[in-house]
Amino acid sequence: MIVGAVCIYYWFKTRRHDSVIASGNPRQSARSTRLGLLPVTQLNKELAARPEPELEAALTGTRSGDWRAAADLLAGTGTDWERRSMYAEILGGIAAADDGWLLAWEKARHDDPGAAVVRARATVNMAWRIRGDAAASRTSRKQFDGFHRTLARSREDIVRAATLNPHDPTPYITEIWTALGLGYPHADMDQLWAEITARAPHHFQAHFSALQYWCAKWRGSDELAHAFAAHAAADAPPGSLMSAFPLIAWFEARLNTTVKASAYRSPELTSLVDAALVDAAAAPREHPHLAELRHLLAYFLFQQGRYDAALEQFRLVDGYVNALPWTYYGERYYGSIREATVRKARPADA
Repeated sequence: MIVGAVCIYYWFKTRRHDSVIASGNPRQSARSTRLGLLPVTQLNKELAARPEPELEAALTGTRSGDWRAAADLLAGTGTDWERRSMYAEILGGIAAADDGWLLAWEKARHDDPGAAVVRARATVNMAWRIRGDAAASRTSRKQFDGFHRTLARSREDIVRAATLNPHDPTPYITEIWTALGLGYPHADMDQLWAEITARAPHHFQAHFSALQYWCAKWRGSDELAHAFAAHAAADAPPGSLMSAFPLIAWFEARLNTTVKASAYRSPELTSLVDAALVDAAAAPREHPHLAELRHLLAYFLFQQGRYDAALEQFRLVDGYVNALPWTYYGERYYGSIREATVRKARPADA
């Protein structure tokens, strides 16, 4: 995970395709249709999984300018920090594009911590929208100035959200994206991380965000990213989905390289995938980020030639593609990998 109207952390995109080159929409086989898999043109690119009814109601409300379902959604999370952070991210992405409904919410309930945390996320998302998704060499000074100015302003919103709900890690998780954009020193990031883990030591979205900070493409290195991911997985309870992060660190370190098929099938990576399968099986079905781990597993299992297991993961997540690695490569790549998986898996549906 990872979702919302604006995916601020996927601006660093590449179109390298590892083993299947997608050109146009891949043709769907009769077997895929028989399995209930959706055509590429019908895939949802905004979410990683089917939204819960409460989230769907909130999304419907924001489209019509009504904030009440969103307020109920945030209030109903209680201390379920995983859901609260995910909902804030989604709603903050929407508000970054159009915050009329959020302004009405803030006016009606001035000190609502739900509105405050969505506002903090919206301000950070807006900063990344201002920057745009082009490389630095193709980003104007005006864009960078607006980006940095808005990120600096986001810190006020983050402090307010944290003050209104001191136990909530979400404002601090939001600040990771401010830290990433403004270039917080490692010591400051360590301090921010301490605030988060004191409140939620195995928070999926927090770890995803922090791993991006520690990646070589941002403020760290391959070594720091791998160390962070390994530590996250090493002390995590089964079902926490922390096993996703060694896989993500492995993927990120090779993002701009051509990866040999043998690298995917190394004993080390096979062990990481096996650990992630165990983790996914142990996770509660309602874990809000389980689908994101399943998307990763579908990809890696395919690359390892474990087509039956890959197909099982595809069938569990199909219809939604806002998750790694598809956020880098696009829904057509998803369709190509999925179709190749269907073709190579045993015909258990026959």
